This record gives sequence, C-alpha cells and structure tokens, in this order.
Amino acid sequence: MYKPNMATCMRIVKVLAGCQRHLLVAGIPAYTSVSPVASRHLPVRTYAAAKTFKKDKKDDKEKEEKKEQKPIDNTGRHKPYGLTAWVPVDDVYVTRFYPKPVYETAVAVDMLKNFQTLDYTTLDQPVYINLKLDMKPEKKKKVDLFVSTVHLPHPFKTEVNKVAVFTENPDQAKVAQENGAAFVGGADLVQRILDDEVDADFYVAVPDMISKLLPLKNKLRKKFPKNKRGSVGVDIPKMLELFKTGHEYTVEKDAVITRVGTLDVPKEQLIANMQTVVEDVCSHRPASFGHFIERAIVSSQTSEALLFKSEELVQKTPTDKEA
Repeated sequence: MYKPNMATCMRIVKVLAGCQRHLLVAGIPAYTSVSPVASRHLPVRTYAAAKTFKKDKKDDKEKEEKKEQKPIDNTGRHKPYGLTAWVPVDDVYVTRFYPKPVYETAVAVDMLKNFQTLDYTTLDQPVYINLKLDMKPEKKKKVDLFVSTVHLPHPFKTEVNKVAVFTENPDQAKVAQENGAAFVGGADLVQRILDDEVDADFYVAVPDMISKLLPLKNKLRKKFPKNKRGSVGVDIPKMLELFKTGHEYTVEKDAVITRVGTLDVPKEQLIANMQTVVEDVCSHRPASFGHFIERAIVSSQTSEALLFKSEELVQKTPTDKEA
C-alpha cells in the first residue's frame, strides 16, 4: 500500500492554500473544508414577471379597414376594369371579356320566349327570378331573413293550399269552415298534429291561441303562426283568402329564388307577377336606404340567366317636393 511522505503532504497543503487565495480574489466565498457535506449558499437571481402586451382595438380596426377592398368605380372609364370594352363590336364574342348586359324587364321576357322557340323546348316550363339583396343598409343594423306570402295577380297553381285554423271560439270556427279551412280546432287539433294525423300547407291562429301552440314550435318550425307573416289575426276570412291561393317565398343567404309563372302565359302576366314579388321584397326595408335589390336575374328551366332592371318594377311614391 502506498504511503505519502512528508514532502507530498506539504505540496497538497500549498495547493489548497493557493486555491483558497484564488477564490477570495474572485469574490466567491472560500471553503475551509473540502468535506462534501459542507453547505453552499450560492446567490440566486430573481426575474420580474413579463408584462402582458395588450393589443389596441384601434390597431385591429385599422387592419380590418385595410383588408376591406373598396369597390371599383367604372364611372368615367373608357372601358370597364379588367375587361375589353363596354359593348362588343359584333354578335360573336367571348362573354368573359365584356360586362353582362342588363336588359329591361319586357326585353328579358321576350328573349326567354325566343330561346324556347329556338331550342324546341317545352312551352309550359317554369320561369324563375333570382334576387340578390342588400341585407346591410347600415353598419349597426341588418335586415333579418324573412318568409313572406303574396297574392299573385295571375296564379299559376291549379291546386288550392290546405290551411289549418287554430281557434276555440265556436263562431270563429264556423266562419273558418265556411271560408274553406281544411282543419279547424283548438287543443284537439294541436294533439292531432303532434300525432302526425294532420298536415297542412299553412297554419293560421287567433291571438288567444298562441300560448297554447308552443308545443308545436319545433314541429312546425317555419310554418308556425307569426304576426310578421300575417298568419296571426282576428280576420279569419282575409287570412284564408291569402294563404289558400297565396305564393310563398323565402329569403336564404341574402337571396330570393322563387317561381313566378310559366313561359306559355302572356308577357304582361309574367311581368305583373314579377312586379308583385319585387315590390313585396322591397317593402321589407325602408326606401330611404336605397334600392333593396342589388342584382336581379330571370331565367326559365332550360334557358340561360338574364339580368334585368328591377328598379323599373318598383312603384315610386311621390315625395313632398314632387307633390
């Protein structure tokens, strides 16, 4: 076994002494003992918590305004933006290079009839109109989606709609039956509808029955009687006259797509039906906000879609200055 001599022990003591001096010069606490059990009090540096950065609402609004693309105004341009010219030179041209023409209502209906003759398609095919609506007249207000029923001056349906009347008054029930109601009743009629024994096209009710019809809200959904639709009231004969022969349309995704007749009817009758629907649609927004319809299209089942001027179908009410 190796035993260190006296000289070796002196060297080790000198080395330890030199290390102690070096630690003192560096500002680090010196340890007189080399025991591993000795406690070490090392300095600990603490950091402050980082502050949360809040985005200003003004910056977000400025970014949103920058993202919104401003509509391009073609007024005063010698040609429309991104297209070749306003009007093609001849009858043979590529349609995507020119803006789609907007026809007068009478001209558009005549073109649909000519398409039917040239294509040898059926004469009694349905005619539809597609109206794109401006549902945001102001920044804070918005027109809600709605369902409406109108009485067309020239109906194209041969069958009569089935109308159910909710009332518990015997006199009102008698009036409803005399005016052609398909179903009349109170709580008993509610239960029959829940049991799928009764199915009608429209449902009307007197104001006293609304609280008793709540179990039918999920069952009827859009057909549930409402004041805005004119299906709640006291004048039962008037409601039956509207809904028995009425034409219903629905606004979905800021647009209305509804049928207005067939191609075999005279042009004047088609235009009258189109005018009735357009005027009823425009009545759901104040005229002071401008024209409600942004784009109007008429088409048949087999023809191409034609843009038409819906403004000429809306009757202008005279203002105070004009009067």
